[in-house]
Parts: sequence; structure tokens; C-alpha cells
Amino acid sequence: MDLSLEKTVNAKLFDCFEKLGLDTKFAFVKISDRPDLSDFQCNAALSLAKSAHKNPREIATSIVALLENDDCFEKVSVDGPGFINIRVSDILLNRVMNNIASDKRLGCAEIENPKTVVLDFGAPNVAKEMHVGHLRSAVIGESIQRIERFLGNKVISDTHLGDWGTPMGMIISEIMLKHPEWPYFDDTKKDNFPVSLPYSVQELTEIYKQANTRCKEDENARQKARIITAKFQDGHPGYRALWQHLRNISVEAVKKNFDSLDVHFDLWWGESDAHQSCYQILKIAQEKNISEVDDGATIIRLDESNKPKPPVILQKSDGGFTYHTTDIATVLMRVNQLHADEIIYFTDQRQSLHFEQVFEAVEKLGIAPHVKLKHIGFGTVNGPDGKPFKTRDGGVMKLEDLINLSKDKVRESMPSPDEVDGFSSVQEAHNYIENLVNQIAIAAMKFQDLKNNIASGYSFEINDFAKFEGKTGPYIQYAIARINSIMRKANAAQILEGNVLIHTPEERMLALKLSQLSSVIFRTHEDKEPSIISDYAYTLAQIFSSFYNAASIMNAKSSELASSRLRLARITRDVLTLLLNLLGIQAPDVMLKKN
Repeated sequence: MDLSLEKTVNAKLFDCFEKLGLDTKFAFVKISDRPDLSDFQCNAALSLAKSAHKNPREIATSIVALLENDDCFEKVSVDGPGFINIRVSDILLNRVMNNIASDKRLGCAEIENPKTVVLDFGAPNVAKEMHVGHLRSAVIGESIQRIERFLGNKVISDTHLGDWGTPMGMIISEIMLKHPEWPYFDDTKKDNFPVSLPYSVQELTEIYKQANTRCKEDENARQKARIITAKFQDGHPGYRALWQHLRNISVEAVKKNFDSLDVHFDLWWGESDAHQSCYQILKIAQEKNISEVDDGATIIRLDESNKPKPPVILQKSDGGFTYHTTDIATVLMRVNQLHADEIIYFTDQRQSLHFEQVFEAVEKLGIAPHVKLKHIGFGTVNGPDGKPFKTRDGGVMKLEDLINLSKDKVRESMPSPDEVDGFSSVQEAHNYIENLVNQIAIAAMKFQDLKNNIASGYSFEINDFAKFEGKTGPYIQYAIARINSIMRKANAAQILEGNVLIHTPEERMLALKLSQLSSVIFRTHEDKEPSIISDYAYTLAQIFSSFYNAASIMNAKSSELASSRLRLARITRDVLTLLLNLLGIQAPDVMLKKN
């Protein structure tokens, strides 16, 4: 059940509109632009004036006349040409807070008609180390995954490995040059290949760089790579066995990075899994007469009435499939096998044209009727100079190195193990600190990303992102740990949580902010924009700090007042913990830092 204050006020408005014979689709409020004047405002009268053939102020006055005698409202008034200002009563605010306090979902409703949503994010490539460019897709996708699940949708997440294209042929070709004696390259051999490769993902990355350089400089090398690609895709036993090793090494390394970020997937499908479905796509295109052969390649021409768009190449002249084809085929699989209602992709916004082409081709093919396809493109992670984040030597920053760099920065603010009380040994303290370092570093990285609008790039500020003050992940974590400490002290003083009773402006401001939780999460879900939650969490933590400084729990004038404030503190702790969880961030029970 949605226990938000806004929902309650909207229900009152709905009843009022029905009594007055007004169109109820306008019966809603928004948070006031002038909190000094009101808590909510309703602009419906201006929208209703034309259809009702009345002056908007007259309509607003009739609405106010029905609302002003309701004890849920302290003050209802008309302003300007017909704006309705509403200040809720403390009676209603108390009731909403107490209902939220006893609700395991903190007053948040679930989606009325849940769907099956497939999320495509992460997108690492086989035989390449993950780099900073993979951070945003992983972090944003994981947050949306958690939000969708929390609201009741069935979510299936898939990282969609790049494991099937020409780069694989290039790497196999390069390994062949280094080890021509290996049995993988014997065209007569069918089985009994080595069970592993003596390579790490770091070494495979270097091999790929060498192969890429060679193919750029040598047409014969490019042609050889294309031939090998076609052979391993067609099932050449040795090439396929070698490819499987490359994939296994890469997936193991990728999982390590994702685990470090607390990012998780239901499926690890790759382009290879869609290979057979690519033939089905070709067949459907031919049957619907929407494909044609152009210079030996099979293509689908797209609508260019609004802007020029390259055709989708389904099959190249050499018989190979393209990234377009595997993505289209993957849509078919997600519809037929996963029964997706919605498929959402999280990639660099520079891939927007690719997805426009894929989505239009899917529509022409008719393979995903009634399925919503959406691409969410994000900006780049930049260095202090505003350019894509690089290492000191100018190379692309590896994701693992960025995580370690973040941990080192957080570790600078931690006390040494022998300076911390409450542990049975220095080793136990060390283990706790290292776990805390990991939690804070990941929180700092994720929050710095998610506090920014998805479409915008942002600068990774290594000197600021892990601070315990300002708009950072550690600041929110510290706020939660502070409330935990308050609750422990209250428990020791035998102060029990009781009904919320608003007395002070600081209590009222905190309760009003807490009451917005459900609408904030639903707005984040609708916009697919985690920065909405980040902003709300930061503001809520600030408001709590002001509340606690002005409204003491331990020194309250009465036990009822102390119990009320303790309940507000506990709700705030639970809300902040939920918000961090929806951002993919853990909330430590206790925070440590150097004095």
C-alpha cells in the first residue's frame, strides 16, 4: 500500500473533484515550489477552466471550500489566478509517519501490473580487461535492477558478452603465430584438446592489442582473421575449443570485477548464444520481403524520411553476421525464451544510432510485438581535465586499478588497527577496517556516478569523492552509522520508540521529507534516473542532521517526546539504508575514521 503523504492528499482531492463534477485526471498535487507558504500545490483549476467554462479562481475557490474543513489540512488557500496551496495538519503527518513506521516497505507501494523486464548492461568483451568505461553501465544497470525488483517487476539481467565477432578471430590468429605447434590449429584433429590456457586476461589483452595492430597494418592478417572467425563460428573443433578457453578466462576475470562492485547478473549470455537465431532472423527477413542483397551483403533498409540512416547489415558478403544481427537475434531470444515485456539497454550514448537501427529492424521484422525496447545512453567518466579518464601514462584506466585506487584513497582516512577499541585482537580490527574500506570505496565510486544525470558525463574527483562531508556516498553511510549510535545510546537509556507527535519545525520538515519516499522511488523508476534517489538521500541526511541538532532525544522534555523523536530517527535510518541499497551501496553499522 502506498502510504505516502502525497497519495493521501491526492485521494482527498479525488473525492473533492468527484463531488464537484470535475475531471479527476487533474486531481493531484505536487510538492510546493514555495515551502514557506505550503507543503503542496495544485494547479488543476487552470487546466479545468476551459472545459468547465469558468474562471480558474472560481474553480479553485470551490475546491478549497470543500477541503478547508477537513482536519487533514491546517490551511488551504487560493493564490494568484487559481493556484491552490495546501498545508497538511500535524494530525495527518503524525498518522502517516506512524503508518510508515510499522510498514516493512516504509510506505512504498508496488507496481499494480508487474512486468518481465530484461536489463542489458555491463557488456564486457572476451579477452579484454574491463576498463573505466565499463563502470557506468554496471553501476547504473545494477541500481535500476534493484529498483525494478523492489517495485515488484520480474527482472532478468544479462551482461551480454562480446564473444563472437572478428576480434576473436584476430586473437586466435595471433596465438597461432606464437604457438603454431598447439593442437588447436590442426584441421584434422577433432578432440582431446588441452583443458586450459597458460594465459591471464591481462596477457590476452596484450595479445589483442598486438593482433589489432597487425590487422590494421596488414591486409593478409585481416583476411586470415576473417577466415578464422568464419571457421570457429561454423564449428571448427580446435578453434572452438580455444575460443571456449578465452571465454572462460575472461568471464572469471569479469566476475571478479563485478563482484567487487556488488553488481550481479541472472544470465551470462553472449553474442555466441544468438548465433543460431541469426539464421532465423535472415529467414524471417526474406519471408517478409524486407531484406535485399547489396554488393553481396544482405541488408534491411531503414526509413530515412526524418534523417539519413545506414541500412542494417544482417549478413556480410563473406557470410559473417554483424553486431546488428546478433543484437536483433538476442531480442528474438529474449521474447521467445524469457517472455520479456520490456528490454532496456544501458550503454555509452555514442551507441544510440546502433540501437535506433536495431529497434527499427526489430519492428520491421515483427519479432517483438507489444515489447517495449529502450536504450539509455550515458555520458563518459572523465578525468579532472574533463576528458575521458586516463592513467598517468595516457592509457585507459583499468576498472580493477580504479577500484584499488579508490580503496587506497579511503584507507588514508582510516585509523590503524591498534587505534580502534572494541575488538578482541589487532587482526580482528584490521579485518573490520579492510571490510569497511571496501564498503566505503565502492559507495564513493557508485554515489559519485549515480548523483549525476545519466546522460551527462562527469569528472571522477579522486580527492573529493570519498570525503565524509558533502554530497558523497560516505556522507550518507556516516549519517546511517550516526543514527545507529543514537539508537544504541537510547536503548542503553531505556528510551523506547513511540508514536510520532510533531512539535517543532525541524520535526515537521523531517517528517515531510520522509513522506516523499514512495513518490521519489516511483519517479526514479519512471525516468530510469538514479540521480533522483541520490539527491533525495543527500537532502534527507542533511535535514536529519538539522533535526538532531535542534531536537534532542536524550535530553527531551518528556518521555513521549523522546520516543517520538526516536521513531523519526529510526524511520530515517531505515529509509536511508533502503535508498543506498537501491543504489547498490552497503550501509555499515559503524563507521570509523581518523581523529
